[in-house]
Amino acid sequence: MTDWKEECGVFGVYSTARNVAELTYHGLFALQHRGQESCGIAVTDGAWMDVSRGMGLVNEVFRHQIPFMEGQKIAIGHVRYSTTGSSLMANTQPLLVNYAGGKIALAHNGNLTNAAAIRRDLEEQGTIFQTSIDSEVFVNLIARSRKDTIEEKILDSLKKIRGAYCLTIMTEDKLIGVRDPQGFRPLCIGKSSGEFGEAFVVASESCALDVVDAEFVRDVEPGEMVIIDGNGLKSVKFATGEKRAACIFEYIYFARPDSVIDGQSVHNARFMMGRMLAKESGFRGDIVISVPDSGNTAASGFACEAGIPYVDGLMKNRYIGRTFIQPTQKQRKTAVKMKLNPIRASVAGKSVIIVDDSIVRGTTSGKIVKMLRNAGAKSVHMCISSPPITHPCYYGIDTSVRKELIAATKSVEEIREFIGADSLHFLSLEGLKKCTGAIDPEDMCYACFNGGYPVANENADKYVFEQQKC
Repeated sequence: MTDWKEECGVFGVYSTARNVAELTYHGLFALQHRGQESCGIAVTDGAWMDVSRGMGLVNEVFRHQIPFMEGQKIAIGHVRYSTTGSSLMANTQPLLVNYAGGKIALAHNGNLTNAAAIRRDLEEQGTIFQTSIDSEVFVNLIARSRKDTIEEKILDSLKKIRGAYCLTIMTEDKLIGVRDPQGFRPLCIGKSSGEFGEAFVVASESCALDVVDAEFVRDVEPGEMVIIDGNGLKSVKFATGEKRAACIFEYIYFARPDSVIDGQSVHNARFMMGRMLAKESGFRGDIVISVPDSGNTAASGFACEAGIPYVDGLMKNRYIGRTFIQPTQKQRKTAVKMKLNPIRASVAGKSVIIVDDSIVRGTTSGKIVKMLRNAGAKSVHMCISSPPITHPCYYGIDTSVRKELIAATKSVEEIREFIGADSLHFLSLEGLKKCTGAIDPEDMCYACFNGGYPVANENADKYVFEQQKC
């Protein structure tokens, strides 16, 4: 249960036979872990286009709206955690705009690293922005392009931007998916057919395909745009030769364990991280427990490798969202107490090995260690299935201030003292690279561990487009 705050999830569907709004609603449910601040669905029937958005969870925002969104053929959806711009209704997605070429709706997962410079240029040319999110740069670039077709306008716009982006874009007759040249964030394609009718789907994770009975076709390649319309699916490669840099934290924490990203099972990667932790740390104890839910798979891998029983040591309240979703530190602290409670019968009198995915600020880990001690644990040994996080991420994760990262200013021993654990071990970077066997380890981004940023960053602040923090 990390303090990381992930960005967004996107979903899109094209079908002339199925209720695309309902499919998108279900798809967003499967992606809810990627963002819980707000959500939205945009739909079109080929002529008319509309969007419905709101603050909160998918089932809260669309509790009474889905029945009124039937009869469409294309829909895109979005779940959001704010990484650029405050958590405000004005910043919810998908964005829907009218321009000279018609209507488009757009949903974005990631962060543009040169959005501030582009926005300044556009504002100097008279462009008016309605939000404080970097995603609005996309729609303005598309609207201002002098190219003829929507595909050409999008490609023209992509030449100007840098950073992390997975996009779902909807016109009156097309569903378009785009993945940045480095492949920072995941995007996949699915297809369903049979008694429920044919449908093409694009989604941030493969788990969203399963819930709408779509069969996984393939991942969208880095630097690829896919266009889905009445003629089927067409692919355009707009960038080649770029070095891949998929976010390693998708496998450590962000993605659901039942997803497969770029050919690598998230579950298998996390299980291997747990096994590697057991080998590296050499920790021995009476029981292995996890910080649920993101630490579960790694903890089971640790227990398997070490031959130590894996038991439930912390009870999670299933009716509260992920801790990282809370926008302020005060809210995060309260959420930890509401979310987790130790199981005294499991930990009392025991030497406890606890496995978590990461330590960011250290405050959450400290509270968990204290909980276990108060519940009677004889000793608490903390194992982390990632290396120390020493640098902020600029590609779609809200950690833009390095001084907030405890590992940037403290040694492992100092972190151990801060959180109050008897011992502490972080998975080594070399060990981590051995845990995603289906992917070349050099095709991953490890910038948060070593500062090796694959794309230069120009946006220093989440609130770069606002006069003040909200």
